[in-house]
Amino acid sequence: MNQTTRAALLACCVSTAVVAAPVLAEAQGASAGSSATYVLDIPSKPLLSALADFTRATGVQVVRQGAERLRVHSRAVTGRMSAEDALARMLEGSGYVPTFTDPRTAVLSAPGEAARSEPALDGAIALDEIAVTGEHGPAVSAAAPGAFTVTPADIARKNPRTLGDLFAGEPGVQVGSSIPLSQKVYVRGVEETNVAVTIDGAAQNNKVFHHNATTYVDPSLLKQARVDPGVAPADAGFGALAGAIAYETKDVADVLGHDADGHGGASKTTFNSNGAVFGQSVTAFGKRQGFEALGSFNWARGGDYRNGRGDRVRGTETDLVSGLAKLGYESGEGHRFELSHDHVYDDAIRPFRANAGRVTRPLPEGETPEPDVRDYRYQRQNTVLNYSRTAPDGLLDPRLVLAYSAAKVKVPTYVRVKGVGFVYDRDSAGLTSTLNGKAENAFALPLGSVTAGVSFRHDVATLRDRQDASNERMTNLGAYAQARLEPVERVRLSFGARLDHQRFEGVNDSRGADISHSGVSGNVSGEYDLIRDLLTAKAGYSHVWGGVTLAENFIMNPAWVYDGPGGRLRATVSDNVSAGLTLRRGGFTLDGSVFRTRIDNARNAKFALDYQSPYGGPTVPGAVWAPDVETRGFELGAGYAWESGFVRVRYAHIDLTLNGRPGDTDTGNYIATPVGGVFTVSAAHTFADWSVTIGGDVEITPRYRRTAVNPATFTDPEGPSRYRAYPAYQIVNAFIERKLTLPYETTLRLDVRNIFDETYARRASYGSEFPNVTPLYEPGRSFLATAQVKF
Repeated sequence: MNQTTRAALLACCVSTAVVAAPVLAEAQGASAGSSATYVLDIPSKPLLSALADFTRATGVQVVRQGAERLRVHSRAVTGRMSAEDALARMLEGSGYVPTFTDPRTAVLSAPGEAARSEPALDGAIALDEIAVTGEHGPAVSAAAPGAFTVTPADIARKNPRTLGDLFAGEPGVQVGSSIPLSQKVYVRGVEETNVAVTIDGAAQNNKVFHHNATTYVDPSLLKQARVDPGVAPADAGFGALAGAIAYETKDVADVLGHDADGHGGASKTTFNSNGAVFGQSVTAFGKRQGFEALGSFNWARGGDYRNGRGDRVRGTETDLVSGLAKLGYESGEGHRFELSHDHVYDDAIRPFRANAGRVTRPLPEGETPEPDVRDYRYQRQNTVLNYSRTAPDGLLDPRLVLAYSAAKVKVPTYVRVKGVGFVYDRDSAGLTSTLNGKAENAFALPLGSVTAGVSFRHDVATLRDRQDASNERMTNLGAYAQARLEPVERVRLSFGARLDHQRFEGVNDSRGADISHSGVSGNVSGEYDLIRDLLTAKAGYSHVWGGVTLAENFIMNPAWVYDGPGGRLRATVSDNVSAGLTLRRGGFTLDGSVFRTRIDNARNAKFALDYQSPYGGPTVPGAVWAPDVETRGFELGAGYAWESGFVRVRYAHIDLTLNGRPGDTDTGNYIATPVGGVFTVSAAHTFADWSVTIGGDVEITPRYRRTAVNPATFTDPEGPSRYRAYPAYQIVNAFIERKLTLPYETTLRLDVRNIFDETYARRASYGSEFPNVTPLYEPGRSFLATAQVKF
């Protein structure tokens, strides 16, 4: 039986087993009741939107008697509570009173109205805690097709060690490389540099070295991650050329609740059999009289892992230290101040090019090649001061953010000596940083809300090197507004615009190196319920002005020419469009969408003073090379969710074009990568009586033949030929988790990853198509044991 057949067969078996699980659970006598508890995080917003989040979170349907529109705002609901308590808190001050007619239905009535009610069902049992997060923001939801949130419940289920684990099951988001130090995130094929990335509201500037990760994030510190592929709102930030990613770290309120005082902690220990990697994280938190604090520390260390063939992959050892600290204060009137700092430090021997296993280059006989590995020292930090109001008052719902973030990588540099080969010469370091902030207010309106604000950011990219020391910098000032409205029943709209002014300063004082320019961006997306409670149509479009992006630090050239024969610096602009349908019935969901992103003048500077692109066009100054990029494709999905589990199937197909030709994983560095087709299956079920959860996921990636033309074959008599096709692979993972009834909440878990010991490199990893590159293969079969105690 071949690997594809085995993977497909196991996928069917996992799905069938999980779908059958509710029937088995019912036979055991498990039942849902009103005593179930949930961990909720639903901010204040228009009541209709908040109730939609509440229903998604709890499964409780909320019915309004009569046809009067709900034109008030909800109260924020945060913490662990029952559905009854959550709904009552959400409705405080609204004038509406909830009455539960059964454990799954609540009727809203205004004062003086009487709601029909029936006695609650007897014999209900308490379920394990269920963690759910509502959509953040003060608005009616009208996201463009493909937008999704990795919720706290998803993170707990996935038990992620890397960003690849975090976005597993979402084929539209691919993560390249097998080690966190060199992982880059691609949203519908577009690299995250062209996406507005934030951590706790702080904009990021982490483009340091093309062999490194762009934004190195430790998933153990995260509460959730929100992705808006393609079309993003104006308040997502400057530079959302192909969408937005918003990471949020853990809060005290996630554990203790919004109003509760107390303290506690958690300890989590992991061991990975592949590489003998031991990890330990410790979290402590407390809250008293409005003051709160949280500290989380994570440490992991281990050796190189082995791939599916059993070969040791050099340079893949684990040596990670990360941490998160938060201090907060909330007054009785709802004024909230929060200061947070997170830090990631990775110092280990890595492949010479950390995103590839090995790259061979021809050398004269007797010369020493580059070493296979070298030391990479990487650190990233993010400090954010936030102010907000947890109890907004009508038109006053402000938010202030002031942040500083930076990333640094230090590596030894080798130079070639003729007749000798490559020898160590010096250490080089790249440092990127951004000081940024925003001030905005969400204005509550009868039909929804409008968020308006101003923002600034000052980004610097510096190369510290005794020969090529250089830096580029840019300053951006922006003003924006985003409306999220429900103008008529069954229609939800989101539209906005932003005006940005940028000053760019290059590495020298040559002509064109210092420019000031401005641009306007706009977006619109909407949803229309074609058939109420069944079929919804979605569509979105955006035009984004992104200014001039900073070059990567390690290719900066102090002698660059920014305005010369063949080209000059120009602003990067993009157009995104998407459309789709979603069908929901009971627990079943079907959805499909098509999309296209086009980025013009996508700057991807090269060290050379003059650069001839393999994708055609005239020779241009290396500082200003900026191809036109297009990704297009479609996504399909189907799923079924029940009280204590789900099964979900998704497929995405994405094609990349650079200057009208198929792209490759090298020329498009920091722009985009080829993807092709990706098929995923995810499933999980909890047996409440046994406090046991089982689950798994499958990824099947077919062979992809749409590769770039090899420039070395342009003069072949038979004509140019393409690089080799991207190979197919099939990955199957599974887990079992047990919660123990002990004095402290204890969870034991076992993951088996890459069950069939597949030898493969991720589709978004560097170099699979090149004959002289050995890609960075993923770990073979791995057993990951986890023990967690909360107290």
